[in-house]
Amino acid sequence: MSKNLPRPEDLLNREISWVAFNERVLEEAEDPSNPLLERVKFLGIVSSNFDEFFMVRVAGIWRQIDAGITVPGPDGLTPRQVLERVSERIHTMALRQHRLFHQDIEPRLAEHGIRILGPSDLDEVQRDFTEEHFRTSVAPLITPLAVDPGHPFPRLGNRALVLVAALEAEGRLEEADLPVSELSIIHVPTSVVPRFLRLPSPQGQHHFMTIEDLVRLHLGRLFDGYAIQNCHAIRVTRDSDLPVEEDPGEDLMKTVEENLRDRRRGAAVRLQYERGLDPELLDLLIQELELSPEDLYPTEGFTVFSDLMQLYGQLDLPHLKDPPMPPLPVPQLERGVRIFDAIAKSDILLHHPFQSFDDSMVRFVREAADDPRVLAIKMTLYRMSAQSPVAAALERAAERGKQVAAIIELRARFDEEANIAWARRLEKAGVHVVYGMPAYKIHGKACLVVRQEAGGIRRYCHLSTGNYNERTSRIYSDLGVFTARPEFGEDLSQFFNFLTGYTRPPRFNRLILAPQSFRKAVVERIQRERAHARAGKPARMILKMNALVDAQITQLLYEASQEGVKVDLIVRGTCCLRPGVPGLSENIRALSILDRFLEHARIYHFVNDGQPETLLASGDLMPRNLDHRVEICFPMVDPLLAQQVVDLLELQLSDNVKGRVLGPEGTVLRRGLDPSGPPLQSQVRTYEHGLLRSAAMVTQKLGEG
Repeated sequence: MSKNLPRPEDLLNREISWVAFNERVLEEAEDPSNPLLERVKFLGIVSSNFDEFFMVRVAGIWRQIDAGITVPGPDGLTPRQVLERVSERIHTMALRQHRLFHQDIEPRLAEHGIRILGPSDLDEVQRDFTEEHFRTSVAPLITPLAVDPGHPFPRLGNRALVLVAALEAEGRLEEADLPVSELSIIHVPTSVVPRFLRLPSPQGQHHFMTIEDLVRLHLGRLFDGYAIQNCHAIRVTRDSDLPVEEDPGEDLMKTVEENLRDRRRGAAVRLQYERGLDPELLDLLIQELELSPEDLYPTEGFTVFSDLMQLYGQLDLPHLKDPPMPPLPVPQLERGVRIFDAIAKSDILLHHPFQSFDDSMVRFVREAADDPRVLAIKMTLYRMSAQSPVAAALERAAERGKQVAAIIELRARFDEEANIAWARRLEKAGVHVVYGMPAYKIHGKACLVVRQEAGGIRRYCHLSTGNYNERTSRIYSDLGVFTARPEFGEDLSQFFNFLTGYTRPPRFNRLILAPQSFRKAVVERIQRERAHARAGKPARMILKMNALVDAQITQLLYEASQEGVKVDLIVRGTCCLRPGVPGLSENIRALSILDRFLEHARIYHFVNDGQPETLLASGDLMPRNLDHRVEICFPMVDPLLAQQVVDLLELQLSDNVKGRVLGPEGTVLRRGLDPSGPPLQSQVRTYEHGLLRSAAMVTQKLGEG
């Protein structure tokens, strides 16, 4: 195995590559071929993505700078250089966002009767409506905070929409010898009130007003006796990473909860503010928040676009959205068939959201909870929604006397609070709850059901590339497998014993785990393809993941390319490898697919001289997944199902509508590896194939009847 690492010039910077990914998301908002409200949705996604990027990645860069780190990273850039380059590109993108919204999307929305009105745009009926709504539903939630020598500058909440109002007291206040203020801070209650208020509208029209404009319009009600000089919206983004450094003697849940409180007090890393903000007030904000010039983001007429998803959800206008794709049933799990009978008969491949998560995975856990023959359920849970039907089924199973073990990762970023709430609730129901491992996040996705049958105990397994989360299952594209193969059942039993009791399994039949063997397994398979190429045999890999960051794997792929191995990468987001560089990576192609569903599945396929091997995994090719998390990688054993997965990969490589070919600098070269071919949109084609399979099943049943 080569111990060489890429030269700095052969690696793309991780943060810059991620910004390039978000530029591809912005392209979807700019694309006039997308339905109008889908463009609105993508514009909201861009802003939401950047919120997390600043809270975690930019905050991390600033921590390095503040620590005085000047040593270049693997790509040759120092933290300061990374910050400067990232900041320049994000500022350019912010201008693109505002120009796109105000000059293109907003006028097109108006053509369809969708208008976001300002205070001066309201008619009499709308003005009366806003006054009543403000009085009854908004004013009780507002707490103006005066800023004066007796009231220091208040703490601005992370991502909170805030109004700063410059005030001038009228004479009667001074005459009454009452305290007065020249500046007030108002946190707009967007956490409990929708950002967009639907207004009374003419027939066929859809008028809205932003909550910040509603508050601005009625500031006089809050500040009786003052003249409002001006009022501007601002928004602060803070360092919100959760670097839990576990002490083996400390309670992990307590540690996470304490860190969650610290998150709300993180250092400011970005200030978004409306142009026209008084320069003296801006200087005050810079001083109070300890900001640098890179942290300042002036906006035009709309402080933040993250909440545009709310507008998208409030408009039931199918002609302005993508055609619906209701989840398809899983053919093997048709109604009337017991799920355990179906799994015992053959392995079942699941593809969400094209196939129903509720009718497969949720049904699996619910039937296990209700089945008197089921003795035990064991499951990993990384991200849970507040109303998780999977967690509720585990709760019911425990209440019915079954042995239930739930390995809940409390440190799943931005889902910690929901996971903590479920952990407590499940413990109360009698579930054996394990809060992960001190040194590693548990990111693998697995569920094991132990059932008493006539021939003895039988184990039913589910393994997946995605989370057991019914909400994300509707928008993330993931693969999962049901199997009752004994070797998988044995492996999962050992896996859960390892997580709950720290046992050391002698070996696994099928499973490949990180941090023990995932890296080794990937390296060995790359080396195997290299050996085939050196022997003059066809050699090829198709690797699909969310991110390719690991330097060692990148170097091995470069070496494989130089030896003639054909490497096809399908990388949704960050890609630090430079594809298509003569003498380095001319045999490597990289495609990034951005469409209505978030590509989330990890698939690693190796041609292996006619004996192909296809692996599914919960982890990407990043150091954190390979070395610092508990991940599960598993082979597709059923050759028919394995071929279906390979067919999916080949279909995605043929996507010339939403598939973007990445060049050596990480920028988009063109749409599709073969742009001259007929238009092919892989997600649409995948759904259409699912419809055809479902129709074929119905036809077959009718024929049998």
